Amino acid sequence: MSIDTTPSAPTTGAPAPGAPNPHASADEVEAAWSDTKLAQVLYHDWEAQTYDEKWSISFDERCIDYARDRFTAVAGESGWPYGRSLEIGAGTGFFTLNLMLAGVIDKGTVTDISPGMVEVAKRNADSLGFSLDGQAADAEELPFPDESFDLVIGHAVIHHIPDVEKAFREMFRVLRPGGRVVICGEPTKRGDFVARRLSRLTWWATTHATRFGPLKEWSRPAEELDESSRAAALEAVVDLHTFEPDELERTVLRAGGVNVRTATEELTASWFGWPVRTFEAAVPEDKLGMRWRMFAYKSWLRLSALDKALTPVVPKGLYYNVSIAATKP
Repeated sequence: MSIDTTPSAPTTGAPAPGAPNPHASADEVEAAWSDTKLAQVLYHDWEAQTYDEKWSISFDERCIDYARDRFTAVAGESGWPYGRSLEIGAGTGFFTLNLMLAGVIDKGTVTDISPGMVEVAKRNADSLGFSLDGQAADAEELPFPDESFDLVIGHAVIHHIPDVEKAFREMFRVLRPGGRVVICGEPTKRGDFVARRLSRLTWWATTHATRFGPLKEWSRPAEELDESSRAAALEAVVDLHTFEPDELERTVLRAGGVNVRTATEELTASWFGWPVRTFEAAVPEDKLGMRWRMFAYKSWLRLSALDKALTPVVPKGLYYNVSIAATKP
């Protein structure tokens, strides 16, 4: 994270709502270690600058298929298009915009605790010719009237929320009766345990192997590696939960959902995908061309297909991702 070390008055709490803050002061970063919501804002405002590049986010056939397939894996294909959709923790708009391109959603509204993320999401929508409502908001206190939406969605978001059950209660509050909540791509306890250790091993091996000799030209500058390490450290504050699928189902039932179901994805695909992502973050981007990216993507697709075939015999909790869908009575 880019740190401003200029002396300043002590800062507490999050930046003003609606004001992106990609360059946090030293005082703000220090305060974030004991204030998870401030950490969420600062970390994701910083991430917003390069988030799409970091995660290879696009709005083309590759990501349209990914978003649609993840949605249908847990929610099916009935009811399309949903009239009014709200996304919590929308980031740069990946899930909403690709589902709009896929014909799943008619009109989208996005929220994120990070004003910087919302700003990028709206910019991405403009580039696609979409009209997208968006504002910074806390998922535990959504700024919308009761029964405002036909669908509430999220992707890789609830593991950042302190009170998950409270957030689901808010999602059901703003849904019309019969509306659906669909949350995808959340880490399972055992899947996350394996993925993080594979990532750490890959980071260590790559950064050490590229320090000397013929591979030195594959080393990123030390200041960039330091920045990535600081960001990774702050993830300890913003990544709050992992989930057991059965426990997540019970949480959503307590929050008021019915017809609750979960689906899990990525077993071998996560064992491959996380080291690949980590390797890509550890070396200069210009060293990895289109051939590498297509190899990585096609390999991930093949392994994902294998993982789906293994679903009948592999326990849900061993997969990396869990998604959940429910209906408001």
